[in-house]
Amino acid sequence: MKRFLLTWLFTALALIITAYIVPGITIAGFPTAAIAAVILGIVNAIVRPILVMLTLPLTILTLGLFLLVVNAISLSLVAYLTGATFTINGPIPALIGSIVLSVVAGILNHFVK
Repeated sequence: MKRFLLTWLFTALALIITAYIVPGITIAGFPTAAIAAVILGIVNAIVRPILVMLTLPLTILTLGLFLLVVNAISLSLVAYLTGATFTINGPIPALIGSIVLSVVAGILNHFVK
């Protein structure tokens, strides 16, 4: 349970850091980031596997690079579901944001171990 809470908090922190680094992504504050982290976990558990399966031929054709687009779609969906307190202004900030979020979350989650 402790590890789950730390991962959740680090994901929320990673969302705030991503919004600070990437222009075009805004987040209202830590409570919004915490809610967005929960929604991101749900989207990654339910929606993302479906998107990966539906786009598998394109992912194979692009040697896996299309997964970046799937991650950007997932992040955009989280912004849409969160509402006006978490916004992404277009597909390019979503793509860059998904890359930055993966790197920052990976670095932060390294400290959970």
